Amino acid sequence: MLKKILWGVLIIGVVGAVFAYQKYTLIMAPNVPQQLDNDIIHIPTNSSFKDVVEILHTNNQIIDTVSFREVSEMMSYKKSSMRSGRYKITPGWSNRSLIGHLRAGKQEPVKLVFNYGWLVEDVAGKAAHFIEADSTDLIHLFKNESFIRKHGYTAETLMSLFIPNTYEVYWNTNAKAFFKRMLKEHNRFWNTNDRLSKAKKLGLTPEEVYTLASIVEREISKNAEKKRVAGLYLNRLKIGMKLDADPTAKFATRDFKAKRILYKHIRFESPYNTYLHKGLPPGPISMASITSIDAVLDSEDHNYYYMCVDPENPGYHLFAESINEHNRNARRYHRWLDRMEKKK
Repeated sequence: MLKKILWGVLIIGVVGAVFAYQKYTLIMAPNVPQQLDNDIIHIPTNSSFKDVVEILHTNNQIIDTVSFREVSEMMSYKKSSMRSGRYKITPGWSNRSLIGHLRAGKQEPVKLVFNYGWLVEDVAGKAAHFIEADSTDLIHLFKNESFIRKHGYTAETLMSLFIPNTYEVYWNTNAKAFFKRMLKEHNRFWNTNDRLSKAKKLGLTPEEVYTLASIVEREISKNAEKKRVAGLYLNRLKIGMKLDADPTAKFATRDFKAKRILYKHIRFESPYNTYLHKGLPPGPISMASITSIDAVLDSEDHNYYYMCVDPENPGYHLFAESINEHNRNARRYHRWLDRMEKKK
């Protein structure tokens, strides 16, 4: 009888050990492949548990979906609405490690890069490459006049919110969260390096500084000339002289690819066309880089009112204080253009 009891205990022990080993394997054995083609998973907002499993399976980021589901139940990972985000997965992870990582929301941030754009639609398109909000969501928010006005902007001035830079953000950022982050970065930018006081000394608001900087941005490719050109435009503004800035005519006509400004551009009626209207346009004509903004704030003090392309130094300009001097420079430039045309 004792022998039977001992055998029974032994059998139960073996069965228990096997069961325990199976559970241990289920939880702790590797279920993420050792070789991953893609070590990033994006879990959209409002995803179901089924969606998460499908994403992992489709991306070949788990070996066995059955064990993943079972351990998810054991670890209370399964929810009606799963935690969204962008997560980096380590090859060879167990179900326990993978689920713990996703459940904790340990996101891998992305670097959102802004450096170019004529319109807020360009900003939306660029941002949508980095965050969950698509360009339609962003544009809809940017066009919501009551929302942007509540934050101190109009349709004309909204572009001045965006400071070109590289920002670390989380992928599951929605449109409003993106806007608020840009507002925070905008305020941080203007409250550093004495920028607000510099703008005040110029008699300009930050939005007006940005507007002028956007013209400098599109007018000048060489950073070395930006402060001089900014000073030239400020000189014109002080005496009520039209800015006559080519980029404003491009913006007015939306002919952004134009290589030369023609009569049809400069005569196009628009409040943005500084060939027709004095003062600054109603708002920025493009995104303005930090170097262009600071070029306006730290502009060169001089007596130049005119400039034209320097034919001997492509990309640079000849500056003049008087219209007569400018006309001589312009004739040099046009003779050079004629020679270039004949060589074609």
